[in-house]
Amino acid sequence: MARQLRTRTSRPNYAALAGLHEDDNGAGPSIVTQEFEEDDSGSDFAPDPVADDQAQEEAEDMVLDAEGDIDEEERQTKRKRSVPSTREKSVLDYRSASVISKGKKGPAKTPKRSVTVVPGLAFSSSKQTYALPSLHHRHRSTGVYKKEGKIERLTCPPELFQLEKTTLTNAWASSEVVSGRVNKSWGHNVGPGPLWELIEDRGWFKEARSTIETLERGLRPRVYENVALGPYEILTPNDATSYLPTDVGTTEEGALKPPPPIACAFGPFGKQTRREIEMFEAFKMAEYFPKSKSHVFNAGAPVWGLDWCPIHPDDRERSGYKQYLAVAPFPSKSHSPMIGTRVQRPSPACVQIWSLERKGSHNSDGMDVDGAEDSGEMRCEMVLCIDSGPAFEVKWCPLPSNDSLEDSDDAHEHPRKLGVLGGTFEDGSLTFYAVPDPAAIRPSTGGPVDRPLLGKSACIKLPKPLLRIELEEAMCWCFDWANSEVVAVGTTIGTIAIYNVGKGLWSEGKPMLPTHYFTAHQSAIRSLAWVRAPVISATGEVTEDNPTVVASGGYDGVECITDIREMGGNVVNRTRDVVTTMEFSTYTGSIATIDHENMIKAYSVFTSTLGRGHTVLEPNGPIWSLSASDYHPQLAIGVTDGSCLTTNTMRTARRGSLVPFLEHKIYQLDYSRALGEYRMLENFLPKETQNRPAASRQNKSIPVGTGAWPPEVGIHRVVWNDGNGLGRTPLLASATGSGLCRVDWLLGRWMRDQAPYTGIEGIRGETAGVFAEDDESD
Repeated sequence: MARQLRTRTSRPNYAALAGLHEDDNGAGPSIVTQEFEEDDSGSDFAPDPVADDQAQEEAEDMVLDAEGDIDEEERQTKRKRSVPSTREKSVLDYRSASVISKGKKGPAKTPKRSVTVVPGLAFSSSKQTYALPSLHHRHRSTGVYKKEGKIERLTCPPELFQLEKTTLTNAWASSEVVSGRVNKSWGHNVGPGPLWELIEDRGWFKEARSTIETLERGLRPRVYENVALGPYEILTPNDATSYLPTDVGTTEEGALKPPPPIACAFGPFGKQTRREIEMFEAFKMAEYFPKSKSHVFNAGAPVWGLDWCPIHPDDRERSGYKQYLAVAPFPSKSHSPMIGTRVQRPSPACVQIWSLERKGSHNSDGMDVDGAEDSGEMRCEMVLCIDSGPAFEVKWCPLPSNDSLEDSDDAHEHPRKLGVLGGTFEDGSLTFYAVPDPAAIRPSTGGPVDRPLLGKSACIKLPKPLLRIELEEAMCWCFDWANSEVVAVGTTIGTIAIYNVGKGLWSEGKPMLPTHYFTAHQSAIRSLAWVRAPVISATGEVTEDNPTVVASGGYDGVECITDIREMGGNVVNRTRDVVTTMEFSTYTGSIATIDHENMIKAYSVFTSTLGRGHTVLEPNGPIWSLSASDYHPQLAIGVTDGSCLTTNTMRTARRGSLVPFLEHKIYQLDYSRALGEYRMLENFLPKETQNRPAASRQNKSIPVGTGAWPPEVGIHRVVWNDGNGLGRTPLLASATGSGLCRVDWLLGRWMRDQAPYTGIEGIRGETAGVFAEDDESD
């Protein structure tokens, strides 16, 4: 006997379900939706019209199915069936919904098909079912860690070598009013750097032990005070030659040659001056641009590792607010590492420690003798000679780990440590070193100090590291600190290993095993970043546990977020390129990384918008490096075409705003293959960010780059100066494939030079009142 199919039943009126008015013909409301012009919002949050209609139909079908269950049960009750129904009751209750429109009766109910809704499942699996306030609206970024109470802020513009003047103010998450005002105010920044009035520390570290801390010394305490500086050897310049960057060729006797000077043109466009920069030479860009505070120096070879050293607040004034920068160059410009190929130890390489300090000719106010503000000078203080091979990535411990300067009288008898420096090296290891303080060993260095090769730099050999981690089956390729104890390591076989190095530094000689080890990618992991946010307990309290979420990107083009408690990656995006960088933005609560077509996207890790992404910027070339700060929302970008860019990630949320979406090109490095010389251009005008997909749909042409650039001009690494207080966070360091490195002092600017809410007091809620900006829609 053939199977008999159930007759198809009609569907109820959709307007009756929603409680809307119908017209006389029963066709539904006459004015329900609003028509918009076809214009792209520039955001990935804007739903596709076709997909949105389809998702809406699916959701309505599910609603009808759920109501069909209710009607079916009512009919069964009226029939007084002797056998009760075994169908599970739906967890969704729509009896409270109005099914009769006002003033008119709805159509008579007809039998409906019944489908059981599985508990725990949403109505639709479509990603386009969420509601948006407007087609031209952008979701405003929200931080993951919401610190309440008070926090420090600046009361006057910061000076590089002076104590910053601060006062306590309401933290951005102290109330909804303050949070909304602060976020809106950041959108009024049209400068390349942060707005000094709004700078605040939003970073979280479990070492703070409490969420009520307000001062920096409580939020970022000193760590590893009992870790002693190990033995080291002071090398002569001749002995240190094999560790320093060298030229590609050798002399007739087979000896190594120092790299040739780099010929580069500096100055305004059309009036540039050619200059040759020797290795370890530095100069100020004020020689070519009088108001510039930038510095340029030559590390000798392409640089892959770059990071600022945190100094404890109690020691900054004693050291003259000197800033230290770790620079890790390759052995030569022709060096090319292979993924998964180790070098055997000993493999000579070096890590240079550069300093930015005030000039010798200054008065007590930190000013030059001619009255101008002291921009300082760069100097290579020390060269660490190591046998682990060149570094792929170096990062200082994010919290201050330097020895106190109170006992500086016996510094020559007991040298101090500057901090704990970790890095992944070509021998396949993750190695941690205790770096000596250059100020404590420079007076005792032996040998001549007037050699042009090394100048006054001290060459220190560190024969034994604090800790070395190696895996038999893979190389350590990248890593990131979660706090002062826990690190995550990405390997060349696609696995992630989590280590508690804090315990490893105290237990010398014992084997170091990972606390977590799992596979996240199908190929080598190129970059990863911790989501530095506290773990929330079941009662809603902030715990002192270590962070548990890691974002990673690999050579397979997969970008995923992994909770180490589950050890299963959640893919947020797939791209047709190598994911060269991954950065967590504390201010926006998102992971900034790359996408196809050279785009930079931010994927939210906030609960309500988890995994949602939007385009931040579209440079003209592939991205090498990204850097986000705990003190401000400015994102720094290093691009393959030689451009160093910055942009505001908390720009205004609506396209119709008067504040434009700007990208700032700090400088661009060019190279002439015919002449073998470089050219550094700067003083570019800000450019409004273009939306290429929207422009292509509107048949607009946007100029793009050639797609082929010399490898020497790529900006390999960019990094903001975090961990040295509110007054030093505008410092941005960048390193290139030519060996030229640069340090810039960048500050923001209010739109039309006018702060909203009548000033910072109104923004922070320090003064009561209602402002016109409060009535503006997000």
